[in-house]
Amino acid sequence: MDYSPILEQVYTLYWLIPLFVVAGFLTSAWFKGWLGEALVKLAAKLWLDSEVYHPIHNVTLPTDDGSTQIDHIFVSRYGVFVVETKNMKGWIFGSERQANWTQKIYKKSYKFQNPLRQNYKHIKTLEAALDIPAEAIHSVITFVGDSTFKTQMPSNVTHGSGCIRYIKSFKAPALTGEQMERSIAAIESGRLTESSKTDRKHVKNLRQRHAKND
Repeated sequence: MDYSPILEQVYTLYWLIPLFVVAGFLTSAWFKGWLGEALVKLAAKLWLDSEVYHPIHNVTLPTDDGSTQIDHIFVSRYGVFVVETKNMKGWIFGSERQANWTQKIYKKSYKFQNPLRQNYKHIKTLEAALDIPAEAIHSVITFVGDSTFKTQMPSNVTHGSGCIRYIKSFKAPALTGEQMERSIAAIESGRLTESSKTDRKHVKNLRQRHAKND
């Protein structure tokens, strides 16, 4: 019996396996999150003056119930800007007070946590850690990817480089040079070590908290 046709099919399928692995990786939530953060980091590097805005990325801070992870923090004399990124596609529906927003892709709809509420915990954690006025800490949400807002969003919910324009819209000094230095030092000294172990532990804490709320 000639097994060559079967072997040829197996060989063809063998070479398809890496393609499926790569495709799965590129569509994973982890990669989408990483890409979104990378795009914001690049935009900030290009359009935010590093002598005015001090960037601190991927900050995990301890909390009473585990930890909280902040995508980007920009410390400046105009305040501390806390940026949460969302790499999503489709139509986005939501309002400031809704607990959950909706992502619609064609005829399918998906619920996700209001990112303003998600960032609220980041804000409160920083308020407790930094010796600065609460009004000097600003929440910023930015969506990257092929998404469109289908409802009116608050001014601090932006798309793409809109977060840079929002940050630069603050013109009145809110912090002294000493307050800026103390804030940067407090964040750097208080953050958990940036590592895959820290990320895994943070995800575990999130799952445990969500399980308690279910």
